[in-house]
This record gives sequence, C-alpha cells and structure tokens, in this order.
Amino acid sequence: MKNLQPNRLLNGALKTGWSLLSICSLLVANGQSNVSAAWKGAKANAPVSVFTTAENTAYRLSATGTLEWKDPGPLAERNVYVFLDDTHSFQTLVGIGGAITDASAETFAKLPPAKQQEILQAYYDAKKGIGYTLARTNIQSCDFSSGSYSYVAENDKDLKTFSVQHDEQYKIPLIKKAMATAGKLTLFVSPWSPPAWMKSNNDMLHGGKLLPQYNKAWADFYVKFIKAYEKKGIPVWGLTVQNEPMAVQTWESCVFTAPEERDFIKNHLGPTLQKAGLGTKKLIAWDHNRDLMYERAKTILNDPQAAKYVWGIGYHWYETWTGGDMQFNNEKMVQETFPSKNLMFTEGCAESFDASRMENWGLGEKYGLSMIHDFNAGTVGWTDWNILLDEKGGPNHVGNFCFAPVHADTRSGELNYTNAYYYIGHFSKFIRPGAKRINVSSNRSGLLTTAFKNVDGTIAVVVMNGSDKKIDYELHLRDKMASTSSLPHSITTLVF
Repeated sequence: MKNLQPNRLLNGALKTGWSLLSICSLLVANGQSNVSAAWKGAKANAPVSVFTTAENTAYRLSATGTLEWKDPGPLAERNVYVFLDDTHSFQTLVGIGGAITDASAETFAKLPPAKQQEILQAYYDAKKGIGYTLARTNIQSCDFSSGSYSYVAENDKDLKTFSVQHDEQYKIPLIKKAMATAGKLTLFVSPWSPPAWMKSNNDMLHGGKLLPQYNKAWADFYVKFIKAYEKKGIPVWGLTVQNEPMAVQTWESCVFTAPEERDFIKNHLGPTLQKAGLGTKKLIAWDHNRDLMYERAKTILNDPQAAKYVWGIGYHWYETWTGGDMQFNNEKMVQETFPSKNLMFTEGCAESFDASRMENWGLGEKYGLSMIHDFNAGTVGWTDWNILLDEKGGPNHVGNFCFAPVHADTRSGELNYTNAYYYIGHFSKFIRPGAKRINVSSNRSGLLTTAFKNVDGTIAVVVMNGSDKKIDYELHLRDKMASTSSLPHSITTLVF
C-alpha cells in the first residue's frame, strides 16, 4: 500500500461507464449540493453505487460497479441476506475523524508543501478524500508530544502566566488548515495531566492525583484553554474531563476515581464552565476503556447535580490489553440505561508500532469491527487517535510508538497509507454529520453491517467480510432486492 493516494471516485465512475444517475448518487454521497435536484427527481429504485476495499486486490475505496433493484423471490434459509429497514431511526451522527496531536502536527510540518496539501485533502476533503468532520486535540502535553510542557509557570495558581504559545508552532496551524479544508470541523479537547505542581506526585507523568486545593485553578485552566483557542479562530465544541482517569502511565496521566470525577464535575468544572459562558460546550466524562465504562457512567449520571453538566460518555478500545475482546455490550448498556446521554468513541489505535506490519490487513479490520459495533450500540461520534505519525510511529517522548492510518517518511517526504485509512473512509466519506442510523441486519455472522440515512436522503450501508471466503448475498429494502458479493477480507459501502 506504499504511496497509495486516495481514490478519485468520480473519475473512476466515468471510466467504468456509470450512468448519469449513478454518478449523481455518488456525488450526493460526497457532499456536492449542485446535484441535489437531480437526486430528488430520481426514481425510487435508483441503482446502488458500490465502493470496495479488499485484501489481495487493487481496490482501495474503489468504485466497483452498480447494483439494480429487482423483485425479490421467497426467502430461503440457505441464502445470505442483508435486510434494511429505514422506517426506524436511532442516533444522529456528530462526525467521524481523528486526533490532531503534537506528534501529528510536528510530522506534518516536516513534509514538503505538496505532501502537506495531499494529507489535508486525503483526510478533510469530502470529494477528494474521506471527509473527516471530527477532531480531538490535547490540552498541554501527552505521550504523543516531543516532550512534556505546561501552559503556566511553576506555582502560578492564579494562571496569570497562561499561554498556548507552545501550540502556535505546529498544532494550531495544522488545526486551522484542517478546518479550512473540511469547511467545518467539530473539535473537542482533552487533558492528560494538570501541571506537576498541582498534583500529589509533583509530576505530570506517572499518574498522581489533582490536589484538592487546586480544584478551582484546574477548572479555570480548561476555560483559559478554550478561550485562548477560540481567540485564535479555533472553535471548541466540547471537552473531556480527563484522558484515561484510571491509568497510571509512564507518560502524562492523572487518576480520578469515579466519585472524584463526579464531584469535580458537579462542584468545580461544570459550574466554572457555566460561569464563564461556556455552558454549551459538550462535557464528556470517562474517556477511557469500555471495560469499566458502565460503572463510571452509573456513578456520575445517577447524580443529578453531576449529570446535568454531562453531555455524554467517552470511551477507548484498549480494554483488549487483558487479552480479551472488545466489550461492545458495555457501551450498549450505558446507552440503554441513560438514553438522554451520548456515546462518543474518543480514541483508538493499533499499538506497538512495527514497520514490517504496515501492510497487515488486520489493522483495517480492527477499525471496521469496532466502528460497526460501536455505531450499532448507539455511538454518535467516532474519533481515531493520531491522524499522522512518522516512520517510527512517533514522535513520542516516552517511546510509546503506535500506528496511524497514514505514516510519513520524514526522510523522503513520502506518505504511506495503511488499509486502516480506507476502512475508516468507508464510513466517514459516505456517512455525514446529521445522518441517522437505521436498522440493518444480516443472517450470517460472517457479514457485519451498519447503515445510516443522510440528511440528503441517501442511504449508506457498510458491509464487512472478515472471512477467507467470498460471500454472495442479497440486499433487501421493502419490496426490492439487489444481488451482490462480499470479497474475502473486504469492506464495502453501498450507496443509493
């Protein structure tokens, strides 16, 4: 997959002889409003546009044909089906995207101008790339920074020295360029640690706790950060309370028990945001793995004084560190128990970078597996970790090197797109903010699927086959069906 660039879908459609109607549906799915009238006048049985990424093929988000609707025959147990029901809808999508960290921004700055433009289009252009609309960034340093840093001087409890000047070199310019390319970027922000002097261990790294005497100063810190970024022209949509509040890491970390996070929200952070005129910012609790998310959510959301400030529960996918599987049922339990709150996937990546695994197909399949199950459990936004890392899986000041969907070789200036980039694109390019999830089911465990209806009326169905076998199936909607196949180790988006 080395040096592959994002597929130019319209050109592909023209070369394969698609009808004008098929191209119109393709353009609508990619946000081109000038064909909306053509779509509204289309027949109810408009062809289905098919896009495929598959192992051992050249398909990478490639336009691979159209399907025609037919009258279905009687159902048979031996046949494979994907059933759609757009008469029932569920959560509304906020967006899909990735984190713009110090590491991503520093790597981006080392690229030649042409490659910088390429990566911006690859991620944030809905027509030429995969159309990211969601972003996360770090408040102060995290592991994916070149070193630890703070925005305030030692022992400045009044925060008089507060400044985000550090971020003006790399991170702020990249966020602004991403915003300009995307048109609109929903940004939320997360702290990894308060300044060392606010903590019980006097260290930004290695866990420790926020000292009670600094509760107010730390709550004020979030306000200072949000207002500083917005003053520089970067709107902040939301924030998380603390990245991974139960993890004592070798990098920036800070521990909050469930009662401590609850009390910090209701007694300090929530009221401080309100008082500062930032009460509309979306406050996200937990921001850690699925394994303990229900217990954390229960403690916080069962307290009305804390719950009134909380927009939703954020979660990561690293519960697999125990050797087990992703625990999707826990997020579903949160959604069912607290239906007025939102689920947000706030971070995930393939850990332990190894350049020899750059073309490993499992990288993308992990994303497909998680995204399908997460959306079906009620998740409203999905945020990958670093959008870009270098040839070593960094920079990372504690050696915690990881994979990103795209890696830059800072020596040659070349970009390497892993298949994870394309797997994410099967969702982000065709399922747009404001889309509502609709019912879809498969009668075979070998086909995983989710589906959304966009604001413009287009339906996007994602079907993933993680098996070694080609699977023939029928797509059913109301009284029509379309026959197709899912290639081995593939992901397909069907748009109509």
